[in-house]
Amino acid sequence: MTVVTAQPEPAVPPVDQVPGQATSEAEEFWVEPAASADEAPTAAAQNEVTTDEAEQDGDAPRAEPRTEQAEQAEDEALQDDVHADVARDAQDFGAYVRAGGWAFALKVARSVRPGGETAGETPKISAKGFAELAGCSPERVMRYYKAWDKAADDGLVPYFEALAPGQDVELPDSDVWHTYYLSRSSAASERGTAIAAAAEAEGIRPTKALEVAENPTALRAAILADPSTAQAARAALLDRLQEDPALQTELARDIARTDDLKKAVAAETQAAGRIGYVRQIVENGQVKTPAGQTIDAPAELRAEAERHLSLIDELDEGEDTSEWALDAYDSMKDIVAQTIQADPELRRQERRTKFYSSLQKATKVFEELTFDDVDDLDTIYEDDMLQRLQELQEAITTCITALRKAAPGE
Repeated sequence: MTVVTAQPEPAVPPVDQVPGQATSEAEEFWVEPAASADEAPTAAAQNEVTTDEAEQDGDAPRAEPRTEQAEQAEDEALQDDVHADVARDAQDFGAYVRAGGWAFALKVARSVRPGGETAGETPKISAKGFAELAGCSPERVMRYYKAWDKAADDGLVPYFEALAPGQDVELPDSDVWHTYYLSRSSAASERGTAIAAAAEAEGIRPTKALEVAENPTALRAAILADPSTAQAARAALLDRLQEDPALQTELARDIARTDDLKKAVAAETQAAGRIGYVRQIVENGQVKTPAGQTIDAPAELRAEAERHLSLIDELDEGEDTSEWALDAYDSMKDIVAQTIQADPELRRQERRTKFYSSLQKATKVFEELTFDDVDDLDTIYEDDMLQRLQELQEAITTCITALRKAAPGE
């Protein structure tokens, strides 16, 4: 599109100009002088008053509905009477809506000297001089300059050398402006480049992400005040944890130092373990008994596990699964206990597994009792130590005797 910048009209008409007469440059913006308060109302105005009064009394017929042609005629009449400054603002606004930042980038591109040209070769001025005239920083001017330069490399706009001051060219759509323009100098840093790349991968404008990154306090306020923002932050942190071991450690340390979080993590871990127990039955068709042996899950157990698991999977993402997991886990344990009790061979294996597991634990604990690091036994001696060891010796002797009697061939 072509953007034409209108020149401002003088606030007061020249002396030789008849009031109400338009100049040749802006005859379409003729403004009718306002009537003075002392002027008598015109005949048309008197008729309007009479008509209004008649309609209030109910003597005059109702006006016909306005047609589309009538409304269009009114709009055209309004445009004829609009003030020149208002019309110019509307035109500039429309140009910006269609072209976005390109309208301003064009002003920079056709007025600022490109690299390699000196002041004597072109009427264009430096970015610093342009910024002084515009009342802004040279950095801001250069951001528009660089955006135009990138677009020129892609063939969307002419190069600087092909533009002359005041020249108008067809501009790209406003939708692609933010593809080339970065409004913050932080975008040029390594950190800013990474943020911009991540923003483009998420399908949002880099300027939005950079603005958030530059205002961590605002981000914190949004997370604290808005649950949906907090959920988005949580999801982002979880994604980042997979690639950031240092963040994993820091977050784990924060959780360990916060009692409420520790309890919540413990509860969720327990619930996840119970759900995993049920899911194992469904997916592998096996179950672990209280003693620790793995057996094939009966059909009744698998059917019940599938039912509980389907109920858990249907829960909403934020819904608490603790009670559902406990109910499923208790149901599985009851069926497993009934299965073991109904099968003599399975019951015998369960008792043997349980006994051997307890024996291994007791052996490991006793082996950890050592006096190697104690120079004098009298420094650790207590009467109940000797008594408990004697009781343990008697229990072990009794156990050995019973096992010898049960051994084959005895």
